[in-house]
Parts: sequence; C-alpha cells; structure tokens
Amino acid sequence: MTTSSWAVARLLRDRNAALYLTGVVVSGFGTSALWLVSGVWVKDLTGSDGLAALCTAALWAPTLLGPVLGTLADRVPRKPLVIRTNLALALLLPSLWTVSSPADVRLLFAVLLLYGAAGVVEDAADSALVVAAVDPALLGDFNGLRMTAREGVKLIAPLTGAALYTAYGGPSVALLDACTFVLAAGLCALLRVREERPERARGNWRRQTAEGARLLWAHPALRPLVGAGGATMCLASLGSSLNYAVVDALGHSPAYTGVMYAVQGVGSVGVGLVSGPALRRLGERRFAAYGIALTGVAVAGRVVPCDIALLACSLAGGIGLPCVLIAAYTAVQREIPAAALGRATATADTLMFTPNVAGLAVGAALVELVDHRLLLLLFGGGLLATAGSLAHRNASRTADRSPSDANPA
Repeated sequence: MTTSSWAVARLLRDRNAALYLTGVVVSGFGTSALWLVSGVWVKDLTGSDGLAALCTAALWAPTLLGPVLGTLADRVPRKPLVIRTNLALALLLPSLWTVSSPADVRLLFAVLLLYGAAGVVEDAADSALVVAAVDPALLGDFNGLRMTAREGVKLIAPLTGAALYTAYGGPSVALLDACTFVLAAGLCALLRVREERPERARGNWRRQTAEGARLLWAHPALRPLVGAGGATMCLASLGSSLNYAVVDALGHSPAYTGVMYAVQGVGSVGVGLVSGPALRRLGERRFAAYGIALTGVAVAGRVVPCDIALLACSLAGGIGLPCVLIAAYTAVQREIPAAALGRATATADTLMFTPNVAGLAVGAALVELVDHRLLLLLFGGGLLATAGSLAHRNASRTADRSPSDANPA
C-alpha cells in the first residue's frame, strides 16, 4: 500500500476524522445547493442580473470581518460553538419560506449575510477543533481530504439544488439546507475531543482581534504563504472573470463554462487525495509554489484556441489552485498556538479570499476594455512570478517542513 493510500485509509478508520469529513459532505451539499439557487431565485423574482450576482457577494462579504468574527472562536469552547452555529442556521433558513415577491428579496439578502457570517465563525472554530480531533501527523492528509470532500460535493449539489428549485421552488432548497445543518450538528456532537478551557480574555476585543494578524505577520513561514495565497486567489479570479470571453471566442454558448467548472472540480478532488504525501515530500512552501506555477500555466494556456487545450487548462487549474490553500491552512494549524488559532485562521481567510472578490470585479471591468488573450497572459505571468517569489524565500529548513514530516508509514 502506498503512503498516500495508507494515510487516507488511516484517516477514514479514525472515528473523529470520519465523522468530521461526513459533516463536511453533508453541510457542504446544502450550502452548494443554496449558493446556486439563491441567484436563480433572485433573478426570477426581480429580473435583475445585478441583484442575482449580489447573492454571491452577500455570502462572501462577512469574510471582510474575519479577524473580528474569528475572535469569538477563541473565547468559547469550539465544539459547542460549532454545534450551536449549525443549529442556529437550521432555525434561520426556514424564514426563507416567506420569500415570494421582489419586496421579500431584502430578507433573502439578510439571511445570506448572516449565513456567511456564521460560516466565518464556524470555519475558525473548525480549524482549532480539527487540531484537537485529528492526529497532528496527518493534518496535511486531512486538509487534503477535506478539500476533496468539499469540491466533490460541488460536482453534484448545484445540479440537485437546481432540480429541486425547478420542481418545488426556492423554499424547498432552504429546507434541504436546514436539514443538512441539523445532521452536521449531530455529527459534530459525536466527536470525542478534549478541549482545554479557553483562557480568560485579556484586553478588549480589538486587541484580541489584532493578535491573530500579528501572529501571522510575525511568523517567517506563515507570512509569505498567506500572502502568496491572497495573490494567487486574486490573479486566479481575474483569470476566471474572462471565462465567458474565452468560451465565446471558441464559438460556444455561455453554458459551456459549466463544463469547464466540472473539469476543474475533478482536478481539485484529485489533488486533495495526494496532498498529504506531497506536503511530506516537498514541505508547505514548495508544494504551494508548484501549485501556483501550475495555475499560472493553466491561466495563460487558455489563449490557445482549442477545446482540448481549454479543458486541459481547466483540469490543471483545478489541481494547482488548492495547493496554496491546503499548505497555508496546514501551516497555520501547526504553527499558531491553539488559544489563538480561531483568530489566526479567520484572518488568513480574510487575507486570502477578499482578493478573490476584488479580482472578480476588476476582471469583469477589464474584459470590456482589453483583449482577453493579453489579459490571460498577464495574469498567468503574475501567477508564475508569485510562485517564483515564494519558492525562493529564505525560510529556514525547519520552518518550511510540513507538520507531517515524520512519515506515518
């Protein structure tokens, strides 16, 4: 048995890891279904493309408050917080049953904002909870499997949500999502973890929030990884904003982008299965740099006017893009003290994902002004430069090693 398959088998046999990953699949299924349907729902009610697009923005907007919201995850026990957050969302979503006219869209946006904020808190608490629940030697493998689970769900959940919406309307999808949160809360309750009681808060909320950013900035290995993650997400989103122009240049309808995303998802599922061994062999910094470089090639390669080349680039992008995220999260979990892990994780989320939103907006404007092929080459070159910068950072050998360098095999 290979090291990769051994580690995966060990994780799946581990009760805590198996329960947690099952919860990721269950709650991720509902979230992915609602994410797609919310935009379609608003479009049907209002006829506005702009309002429909704002649904995604509403879900992502709370990421800007990540450092503040993440502080909550360090002030209370994480397991009860995750359970209560899931149950709160399960109680919140049925309110969408009242959405039936354009005037009700405000309620939908309010729910999406609260949904996004709860997601930030839960992700921060999850990061610390995973460290307590999973063998530290297998953190890289676990984070890869979590990525595989999330991306795998995205291949089927949106289609299921769309079918349910077509048959029964938006409230049915909200009910489905509420049920998945109840199941996720139950699975979390079954976890067997021993958490240390959080230390009594020192200083005011602002000081505690700033501590997460300080820990990331002061760490010689985390600062370049998180910075590279933010740059990568920005440049990759700039490239993805050109997808419709790329598809149009090949003579396809806009719906063809769905094929691209599906192929990209397959790549992301695959890289999650091998990320543990890759992190052990390469270390976080090199693993992330290689992934960023592959993403750069994938973005620039879309200038080739060929369907096969386009789909190959989509697959390569799906493989490359998650690498820096897996590496950064694994490094944060290893290097940051448990007492501050919620704040640090939420701050890393903000630094890496806020540029993603900005990139989508800027790219949408640039594609109207500049030839998309020139932009693809420019963004691809930026990604290659980011990879090169990260690969040549003068980090010490010890700081660059993976948390699972002690090969569990």
